[in-house]
Amino acid sequence: MIPFNDLLLFILMAFGLVITPGPNMLYLISRSIVQGRKAGIISLVGIITGFFFHIIMVSFGLTAVLFAVPMAYTILKSLGVLYLLYMAYQAVKPNSTSIFEAQKDLPIDKPAKLFSMGFLTSMLNPKVAVFYVSFFPQFIKIEHGSVLIQSLQLGFTQVCVSFSVNILIVLTAAKTAEWFNKNPFWVKIQKWFMASVLTGLAFKMALDKGK
Repeated sequence: MIPFNDLLLFILMAFGLVITPGPNMLYLISRSIVQGRKAGIISLVGIITGFFFHIIMVSFGLTAVLFAVPMAYTILKSLGVLYLLYMAYQAVKPNSTSIFEAQKDLPIDKPAKLFSMGFLTSMLNPKVAVFYVSFFPQFIKIEHGSVLIQSLQLGFTQVCVSFSVNILIVLTAAKTAEWFNKNPFWVKIQKWFMASVLTGLAFKMALDKGK
């Protein structure tokens, strides 16, 4: 099992992922604003289900790679650092999009389609795949037991963090979007806060000495 302190750091990284704009976040907020909370919740269930696809694929893949390729940890750590810095830049670059500047011309869809669109958006989201592949190895150590069990533990932790944050966003999407539209200064604060969290995590990961 993964030590509690390491798990807390992973939770912080998972939080950095979920508050960073991406296909999942933009679809979820757009759907909640256009079609209401119920549609947003159904879409969220689809997105969370898509996470399990990534968890299973990555968990079994990492079990094989980390044992077969000694340099895999260093390579994946480097990719993780670069990706964090890239997300930080995306958050504050000129004309970057706030997470509440969402698409408002979506059609009204039935529950089955809401779920399937959420699932496909999550399953095909490269941001999620890169997060799992590059960040899981930072917290998996042979001395803590089965690599597969540790991977699944991280995966379920990430799902819990994502669901907790996203359900709050779904329930408050319309009011929060309206508030940000009326207070553009806080949009900049939100962007720089995200960038600061992601940059800090990148430096923490870069300084990690590994296994």
